[in-house]
Amino acid sequence: MSEAPSTASVCYRHPDRETMLRCSRCDRPICTSCMNDAVVGHHCPDCVKEGRRSQRPARTAFGGSRAGQLGYVTTAIVAINALVMIASAVVGGPRAIAGSGFLGLLGTGTPLTDAGEVLGYATYGGEIHGVAEGEWYRLVTAMFLHYGAVHLLLNMMLVAQLGRYLEAQLGPLRFAALYLLAGFGGNVAAYVFQAPNQPSAGASTATFGLIAAVLVVNRRLLRDPGPILSLLVTNLIFTFTIPFISIAGHLGGLAIGGATVAALAYPRLPRRSLKQALGCTAILLLLIAAAVVRTQNLFT
Repeated sequence: MSEAPSTASVCYRHPDRETMLRCSRCDRPICTSCMNDAVVGHHCPDCVKEGRRSQRPARTAFGGSRAGQLGYVTTAIVAINALVMIASAVVGGPRAIAGSGFLGLLGTGTPLTDAGEVLGYATYGGEIHGVAEGEWYRLVTAMFLHYGAVHLLLNMMLVAQLGRYLEAQLGPLRFAALYLLAGFGGNVAAYVFQAPNQPSAGASTATFGLIAAVLVVNRRLLRDPGPILSLLVTNLIFTFTIPFISIAGHLGGLAIGGATVAALAYPRLPRRSLKQALGCTAILLLLIAAAVVRTQNLFT
């Protein structure tokens, strides 16, 4: 006696498996290994992939991508500063780590810090150096240089703590723009308001900007600003009481960080990204203009 042929459908991805299930979107037969639970029925793997391609990526309240939750930019900033500190110690010796400055906790200057710190106009090594002499890169490189391990550690603790929060809220690109503009702004303020031969360096310009940014972001999200206000007050006390700290750099970073995050946090749809880009560009141009005016005034 012969058996009657089976009339059951087979999975379109596994022809050896009979099934009574079908994709609720394309109606193709699928087995239990291929089915994906949906609001109504089940979807096959191909329909799930198609749905993901057509789905808009999730965005934060400020338009940033959810990739910011991974903290890649924050991690990169800490790593770059640590590597630069190692390089500074290699060329400057052990005293680049500690042994001078406030309570002996700071490191000495090294050829690397000499080449990249904020310096308006001065002579060392028998040559004239400084931003006014055309070394404009100092306004950027100074935010990645530190005078010793303690200086580095204090700044990187703030970057790690505040950076992860802000990067998750703003997204990687917006957070990177905030950090770089705050650091650059603090360095420009140091160049404009300090004596031309007074050097300064460190990520403090950027970290003060991050403190201001958390205040603005929390206000925008209607969150309690209490803890970050305490942190701000503590850092301001240190700024005005501990010697050898660039007051202009810290306050400049604070102001530019606040202005930058306001340009990122308050624009609304439509064209939010364009408005944010224009706001950041305007801040950058104003800083460049301030540095140019300072340079001209040094020679008049």
